[in-house]
Amino acid sequence: MLKIGKYSFGVGDRFAHEGINQLKALIEAEEKFGVHFVPVWNKSNREHQIVGTEPCETRAEADAAVKALNYKGQYFVDADHINLNNVDRFIESSDFFTIDVADYIGHSGSMEERFLPAIKEAGKIYRHIAEKKGVGNFVTEVSMDEVDEAQTPEELRYILKEIAKEGIPVQTIAPKFTGRFNKGVDYRGDLAQFEKEFEQDLLVIDEAVKAYGLPDNLKLSIHSGSDKFSIYPIMGRLIRKYDKGIHIKTAGTTWLEENIGLAVADPEALKLAKKIYVNALGRMDELTVPYAAVIDVDVKALPSPEEVEKWDAETYARTMRHNQADPLYNPSFRQLIHVSYKIAAELADEFLPALEKHTDVIGREITENLCERHIKRLFGE
Repeated sequence: MLKIGKYSFGVGDRFAHEGINQLKALIEAEEKFGVHFVPVWNKSNREHQIVGTEPCETRAEADAAVKALNYKGQYFVDADHINLNNVDRFIESSDFFTIDVADYIGHSGSMEERFLPAIKEAGKIYRHIAEKKGVGNFVTEVSMDEVDEAQTPEELRYILKEIAKEGIPVQTIAPKFTGRFNKGVDYRGDLAQFEKEFEQDLLVIDEAVKAYGLPDNLKLSIHSGSDKFSIYPIMGRLIRKYDKGIHIKTAGTTWLEENIGLAVADPEALKLAKKIYVNALGRMDELTVPYAAVIDVDVKALPSPEEVEKWDAETYARTMRHNQADPLYNPSFRQLIHVSYKIAAELADEFLPALEKHTDVIGREITENLCERHIKRLFGE
């Protein structure tokens, strides 16, 4: 069976331009902290539809980055949050499949009544992929995180038992944790409660592997994992304590760093960054509703177009950059930009050439963000 390495990092990329910079960050992190992360390029069906891309482009990006940097390690392309309605478009280009069955989870009743329909659906999807790809030729993740209520460790144990009965060789599992995992900003919730649940979940996974015959490399997957800086040290300490792996999915953080990179690159690129924000402000409902469960934008905290127009590059970058010690940092501004990549896609004739022109500046932002602000908090402190 194709097995993913112990530590893996989902490096999502809305516009398929930053594969080299993302891989550089993981290579640099290994050199600095001595921990190897398997890169997994992830992009969801929704993101492909909004941007107007195809899964084969994500595969091409990953392959090109690996070739350019002469990378010899394991890497994957993730069909992120797929279901039976859209999985077929990912079959050829993907070797990691995130089976999303959150919509099949019930809101009341016994554990069997709440979770068994979702697990049965996961089994259908897994067998469909296996028929097309061949058993053992891909990594399977089961995702149940996009629901309102967190799953308890006891519920996770039941879920894993039934997944084993379905014959799904799950290697990563993405439960819903307590607290808010909003896009592009820090975790919001009770850190002590998160630590308790995370530790218990690690122990449940250990039990499930032994009791139910699941793959011995089974590990937790953290969705919307980018920028959750307050829980990174907790997760890093606990996975070392129990010698467990982890998979962390990031996607929007790369797009946000592209935006920052443009702002600081030159005056014309700064104008483009401002243009994206102003357009997003005028279409806020359209952009935020699909992400309502994972963003909290305070409209009163958003600067007006007139105010933004006066900003220099440093002010724009400091307002966007996820540095909570900076008095200019504005999480509502950052979250609105997070969901405004649709605007950038509509401005592709301006936006994509700007990415190419300023690749060096943008690359420094992306590499520093992933290595120094993310992985360092897991393993470098």
